[in-house]
Amino acid sequence: MDKLEENQKNLAEIRPEEMSEEQQLVWYREAYFRERKKSANLTGRLADANAQVEDLSGKLERIKGSGVWKLAKPLRSFYHWVKRTKERVGNYGSPKGIARKIRSKMIEKKARTKHGTASFPTAEEAERQREETFSREICFSILVPLYNTPKKFLTEMLNSVVNQTYENWQLCLADGSDGEHGFVGEICKEYAAKDGRICYRKLEKNEGISGNTNECLKMAKGDYIGLFDHDDILHPSALYEYMKKICEEDADYIYCDETTFRGNKTIDDMLTLHFKPDFSIDNLRANNYICHFSVFDRELLEGMELFRSAYDGSQDHDMILRLTSRAKHVVHVPKLLYYWRSHKASVAADINAKSYAIEAARGAVADHLQTCGFRNFEIAGTKAFETIFRIKYEVLGNPKISIVIPNKDHVEDLSRCVDSVRKQSTYDNYEIIIVENNSVTEEIENYYRTLEGQENIRIVRYEGEFNYSRINNFGASFAAGEYLVLLNNDTQVISINWLEELLMYAQRDDVGAVGAKLYYADKTIQHAGIVIGLGAHRTAGHTHYRVAQTNLGYMGRLCYAQNVTAVTGACLMVKRALYEELGGLDESFAVALNDVDFCLRLREKGLLNVWNPYCELYHFESISRGLDDAGEKAKRYDEESARFREKWREQLEKGDPCYNPNFSLDRSDYALKV
Repeated sequence: MDKLEENQKNLAEIRPEEMSEEQQLVWYREAYFRERKKSANLTGRLADANAQVEDLSGKLERIKGSGVWKLAKPLRSFYHWVKRTKERVGNYGSPKGIARKIRSKMIEKKARTKHGTASFPTAEEAERQREETFSREICFSILVPLYNTPKKFLTEMLNSVVNQTYENWQLCLADGSDGEHGFVGEICKEYAAKDGRICYRKLEKNEGISGNTNECLKMAKGDYIGLFDHDDILHPSALYEYMKKICEEDADYIYCDETTFRGNKTIDDMLTLHFKPDFSIDNLRANNYICHFSVFDRELLEGMELFRSAYDGSQDHDMILRLTSRAKHVVHVPKLLYYWRSHKASVAADINAKSYAIEAARGAVADHLQTCGFRNFEIAGTKAFETIFRIKYEVLGNPKISIVIPNKDHVEDLSRCVDSVRKQSTYDNYEIIIVENNSVTEEIENYYRTLEGQENIRIVRYEGEFNYSRINNFGASFAAGEYLVLLNNDTQVISINWLEELLMYAQRDDVGAVGAKLYYADKTIQHAGIVIGLGAHRTAGHTHYRVAQTNLGYMGRLCYAQNVTAVTGACLMVKRALYEELGGLDESFAVALNDVDFCLRLREKGLLNVWNPYCELYHFESISRGLDDAGEKAKRYDEESARFREKWREQLEKGDPCYNPNFSLDRSDYALKV
């Protein structure tokens, strides 16, 4: 042991308040040199990586400059066209893949017929809704800022409010149109003359979206405020459905599912159907998935502006972040009740139509994060969309992480896993605990001997029959870290900052488990979050299963960190204190569903589970234990599935809050339910 290590060991046994001034001086000096050593190590590794990048870049440039490369351009273009075509039809153009693609399209087309005008209430149902008596008397003030609205768009918007089956509403119209669009005011005045619930005001000048909407608010007398764009359409039962949520669930902020449709067509000419999860704060920070149709208790506005002009272009995202932070009960209505018209000047058609919206959105999220106490974060656009963000939070301190890896034999898999952790990790304050589980081969014992005495690696021996939960709990009992990572031996780290990407979420007080994006060897997705009730057993299943690594996911969901009901235990980080408080994994789930059960217990404590796509690993699934597909394994899985369904019956009946009841539980690709 050198002098530095001896000093560190001696001082580690003394609490800071018990140190003399001389000891404190030594402690700070040694801490300084320790940090310098760590920094130098990371700097060296970064320099090596940069040198490799420069070397490869040079080789690539030389190849691109060669005559052969230039001559082969047509062949490369043809190859990439064939590859893209094969990816589109599935399974590299196999007849089975093409048939599945066609069948999927047919199912999607059939499922769509349930939405749009087909979902409008019949005359009898509309009358029933109008006559229904509610436990509360609520007036909705719907705010619509007008600006040069085309006649067709304006009249369709007005009619969709007039035709609401819940009739206690007020429509507030603030008109900033120019002189060439005087017909906007004329039409609005005609409607107002026929219906006293419609209030119209011509503004002296156009104040923009934020200013015009704030002028609408000055006219509002309702208990709840609704935000409605001047060229969109509401479902006739929108306010009725919202009123039910207010009375039944005491909702003070409500939103629904929505769809875009072609500008001059009917709402049945739907483009993108957006079926949303229930309120998910990490989703909202990364992406304004709530958007339309936002309605909220006006008391949430007390002491603050509705829209802030500094965030014009993303004023709704800013408002939603602020008001949902105040709300006691944000409620989602999982029905298509809002029809967002897509035309040349709308954000629905192209975010670049209002390019300033990108910076406004980034500013709105930054302001929200600062208000929530976060500092030194980074916000960047993603490949999905400029306003779908990757957020990098500051890692606080340098807490120790204990990585628990169960293993039986399979020396190649384990060595690959351990090597990837050691070579790929930029975070260096970790230990690896390998839980040896009744191996029988000499090869694995030889490998263990090579690890003995190596820094931050321990091998502990579990004896007894195979029980994945018990093995992990046994390994966790030896952990010295503040955080645990449960890691399968059949994984391989891809992201060099994988531990930081997990830790930045796990360190939050409101977060339970954090999971990674896992790929099979062919770079298709194995894990992108778990949905309860999904799959043949109706227990739990993986979303986006087997889609390509390059896929953006449903509504870009493979590109940003989000709240999920559960993450896989193949790579899961959690505070060690939380793990111990819950008693670790439930050992009655010896093989399957123990991770989902653990995540559900975390949610029962009011904690969020987060899936982060920027922590990436390969997962060569079930190499160690084989697939649960036959004989005793199938029987065991059936038994554990039955136990899971019984234990979590209520949650399964309610449905996964991070999914949407309009999606099929038979497929993992966000296909609509027929």
